Amino acid sequence: MAWVYLVLAGLLEVCWAVGLKYTDGFTKPIPSLLTGTAIVLSMVLLSIAARTLPIGTAYGVWVGIGAVGAAVLGMWLFDEPRTPGRLFFLMLMIIALVGLKLTSGAAEADTSIPADTASHNEAH
Repeated sequence: MAWVYLVLAGLLEVCWAVGLKYTDGFTKPIPSLLTGTAIVLSMVLLSIAARTLPIGTAYGVWVGIGAVGAAVLGMWLFDEPRTPGRLFFLMLMIIALVGLKLTSGAAEADTSIPADTASHNEAH
């Protein structure tokens, strides 16, 4: 289930990244509210996914989904460059995301904070 939350968090990151173009520097109320909501929901879902997934994997996949999605939507919505080099590197990012998924472990391991570390963090 953590991977579902992570993918949803990444898709929401795409929404808020693209939404930034519509906020006009957060001067337009409705786009700003929608973008802010997407930011918060994206972070919440990322934090839920990171409870069981390694943080390096969760964060890397979250950022990667956001970067690839924002770049693709930028090309489609805003007529951003579609050069062969740009498309090649986007494909490399997708390959890297798949690689992170495949090498994070077959099952979702419990990677929660060990008890001694958690009590140390609570004391500070």
